[in-house]
Amino acid sequence: MMFRKTILITGASSGLGEGMAREFAKKGHNLALCARRTERLDALKCECLEINPAIEVSVASLDVNDDDAVFSVFERFAEEFGSIDRIIVNAGMGKGASIGTGFYDANKQTATTNFIAALAQCEAAMTIFRRQNNGHLVTISSISAVRGFRRAMTVYAATKAGLSSLSEGIRIDVLNTPIKVTTVHPGFIRTQINEKVKTVPFIVDQQTGCRAMVRAIDKEPANAWVPAWPWAFLRFVLAVAPLSWLKKMS
Repeated sequence: MMFRKTILITGASSGLGEGMAREFAKKGHNLALCARRTERLDALKCECLEINPAIEVSVASLDVNDDDAVFSVFERFAEEFGSIDRIIVNAGMGKGASIGTGFYDANKQTATTNFIAALAQCEAAMTIFRRQNNGHLVTISSISAVRGFRRAMTVYAATKAGLSSLSEGIRIDVLNTPIKVTTVHPGFIRTQINEKVKTVPFIVDQQTGCRAMVRAIDKEPANAWVPAWPWAFLRFVLAVAPLSWLKKMS
């Protein structure tokens, strides 16, 4: 298994990105961290260096909805570190409501951030990896990509299904090359994005979820379902479950 020394993570100021940064710091990876909230990134940088003083950590302000900024920040990190070995397309959001209930702007914002901005990140990442002829692209999808969901998850699930399909297309493009593509489908992990949701099946805390994600990412599979129990099994159930079951889960 290849050791990917330098890892770039978007949306690193909170949630899964923040949690993964800590776990990768423990494992001795250099980190290129970007997000909109630089004060939280600065605090995370200090924390990661306390965890492992032997690593290098660089941070940058980035709104992933600014296409030009995505390309320039990724290239700046590549120049600073000499190369980027793994890029984790993590930034996203979960705003929204049932279609037709007056929340189009929120739904559009989620669609733009979770798919269009993810496309820009994948383009920027693959530009670097193709130039290097090496690298590991990781996209953070969701268990919700398997089927449609209702209410606030309607657009969210649709964007994650799109991201999973996009990732597979990229994977086919670079099949049998030194460039690898992994799509991670997390189950329910407690973060700021869902902290107000009270009843969620099989939910785990952020640290448990992020540890499972990092273990899966390091194996570099095409697809990972985390935590493996129960989601590696339940994805098959979800694929054929009646709509009444999906309604209860969302």
